[in-house]
Amino acid sequence: MRDKFKNRRWPLLWRTVFLLTIFVVISQVVIYIWVQRSVNEHFEQMDSEIITHAAFNLRKRMVNFNDHIEPFTVSKSQALIDANHLHSSWLDYDLKTLISDKNGNLLSSDPSNFINDLPADFSLLQLLQDYRDQQFMIKINNRHYRAIIITNQEVLAFIALPIDVHHQYLIQFNRQLSLILIAITLLLVSVAALSVHWGFAPLATIVQKMKGINLQRLDERIVVGDMPLELRPLTESYNSMMVKLESNFESLSRFSDNIAHELRTPIATLSTQTQVMLTKPRESDEYIEQLHHQHDTLKQLSAMINDMLLLAKTQKELSDSQISHVDIESLITKLIDYYEMIAEDREIIFEKSGDFKTVLGDKGLLQRLFANLMSNAIYYAASNSTIMISATVLTSSTSLNAPKDDIQSPEQLWLRITMTNRLDKPLNQIEADKLFERFYRHDKTNTMHSGTGLGLSIVQAIANAHNGKVSITIKDECLFEVAVKLLIAR
Repeated sequence: MRDKFKNRRWPLLWRTVFLLTIFVVISQVVIYIWVQRSVNEHFEQMDSEIITHAAFNLRKRMVNFNDHIEPFTVSKSQALIDANHLHSSWLDYDLKTLISDKNGNLLSSDPSNFINDLPADFSLLQLLQDYRDQQFMIKINNRHYRAIIITNQEVLAFIALPIDVHHQYLIQFNRQLSLILIAITLLLVSVAALSVHWGFAPLATIVQKMKGINLQRLDERIVVGDMPLELRPLTESYNSMMVKLESNFESLSRFSDNIAHELRTPIATLSTQTQVMLTKPRESDEYIEQLHHQHDTLKQLSAMINDMLLLAKTQKELSDSQISHVDIESLITKLIDYYEMIAEDREIIFEKSGDFKTVLGDKGLLQRLFANLMSNAIYYAASNSTIMISATVLTSSTSLNAPKDDIQSPEQLWLRITMTNRLDKPLNQIEADKLFERFYRHDKTNTMHSGTGLGLSIVQAIANAHNGKVSITIKDECLFEVAVKLLIAR
């Protein structure tokens, strides 16, 4: 039933009103039953008290009368009834009385015509046997009565109180109560529907904002102060989402522009060179030389495309199947052995220190991360200098470079690997922060390194994919320090 209700896809307003209607109807039914039962109990108690009082008075007169006259006769029973007529309460309540002897033979009735309403099978002895000194309900001539039978040594007395008026009153009361409750229910449902409509009215503002979103209006936000308290968290989440979307779109747009710019030059070069070579016949040496140039250009394009594919691959967090225990010390040692021959040409040496722990991550991606850092360190470090690689163990509470969205328990440990080298040219912190931008190259005149400007962007993307952090710090304008923080495996 619940799934069917959900699958109908009713508007939230009507679903809320429907649930409120059910609640109101149930509460009104409970009130109706409670009021009806209370009224019934009140009438029953009142009728019971009238019957009890009448029986007490009649029993008292029967006892007092028997002390003076014996045996009991018809005239005596009539005198007893006449004595009861001295009490106006009996007439007010329209009490009916029957007197019979011990054998059940009727002697008299009050009023006198009441005996004519009795059914043929009416028997006081049978009623006495069934309801001795107890009140009971009986129907005589299509009228409802509450009755009781009392006795003394000689006679039986049947006292009956008509309750048809109460029945009619209850029917009328139930009808009026039903109309009142229906009116209250409709009023409450209308008020609830109106309240819900007003409560959800601010959502129309969010809907209109969402409908108006396009590439030129990503900077529009909803004023949180204009929203009700209940909708402010939703509004804040919406604004936060729009900030992220705008930032990501701008980043994607810059990336697309950079790709177009970076690919345009080599492709134009290839096209121009090919057209020039086709203008006239040339010697085979010229063709070979030109093919070498084109091969170098195509190699650069291939490296750029591979870097862009790697960036796309690392835009999201790693899956569980990619994560494994990676021995960072062994990985960095192998990379140092590989780059030592290149570093020797510029008289650069590596020094490694600290406690390198095993971390969680993808070995191939981490190898690419540190390879990019070492490659950049070698190409941009001053000649006859030292590249320092050190490791430090940090906790979540002591790490100063923890990611902002990082919610970790204090017991988790992080490994911070720092790579420090002395630059050949001074560099300030503002320029260093731009190095993570895609296709950004600080020193475009450096012919020793014809990179694409994606190296540190890839490093940052890989670190983010591992829920880690990478940062650059410039000390004394010539000391370049890159710090990478990764989660230690347990």
